[in-house]
Amino acid sequence: MPNASRPRRIPRLRRLLALATDNWLARGYLAVFAASVLVMFLFPDSGFAPDPLILTAPLSFLSVVLPFGPGTEGNGAVGVLAVGFWTVWLLLCALVNAAVLGALVARSATTAPAGAREPLPRIADPAEQGGTGMARSARPRLQRIGVLLAPAVDNWLARGYLAVVAAALGFFLYAVYLSPDPGFAGIWPLMATAPLSILASLVAALAEYSSLSWLSPLIFSACVTLSGLVNAVLLGLLARRLRAREARQAT
Repeated sequence: MPNASRPRRIPRLRRLLALATDNWLARGYLAVFAASVLVMFLFPDSGFAPDPLILTAPLSFLSVVLPFGPGTEGNGAVGVLAVGFWTVWLLLCALVNAAVLGALVARSATTAPAGAREPLPRIADPAEQGGTGMARSARPRLQRIGVLLAPAVDNWLARGYLAVVAAALGFFLYAVYLSPDPGFAGIWPLMATAPLSILASLVAALAEYSSLSWLSPLIFSACVTLSGLVNAVLLGLLARRLRAREARQAT
């Protein structure tokens, strides 16, 4: 009985490390991250110093709300502890991002067998190609979109992330339209949906300095929503791969 339950006690960190190191995309990302950390230490005053923080977004941006980090006031021991805590957090963020990339190229556990034949495409009857032809052709598109977005809602990890994005975006919209002083409310959805949200800020900035400045918050919100959906899909794929590895090890 203990031997049968032993595979279920394998730490999830081990499966995360496997996804983060067993393919070329994840290893390439970790190599770029390691190079950016080296540049940060060698040239701390250069414009490339924040690159490790950007490369490990969005999780790395959560460090701004943590009580420890570089610049923490205190004696030498407290400062070393703060920098060490921040470094470990950054490494964990890099491992999660590498595992997400690894999940993209990992072979799915639910792929069809090599000898299985795909069903032949259905030939539409000419009588069905009347007024409902466009509606029938739109259904497969909606189904494909649903399949693409399924990883963003079928697991707790992606749903929890979407809840954080929704809260950050809701706070931003409240601050812009209902608060007399929005301040820097946009930084929260920007950090929650990085790194794609950086492009969203650029698009919104273009609208801000044009005649369509009133559309800037809406454009920013739409771009942030799309960025959050992409990140949620990636996290969902990671959760699926971890479950697939756990199921294979259990058998």
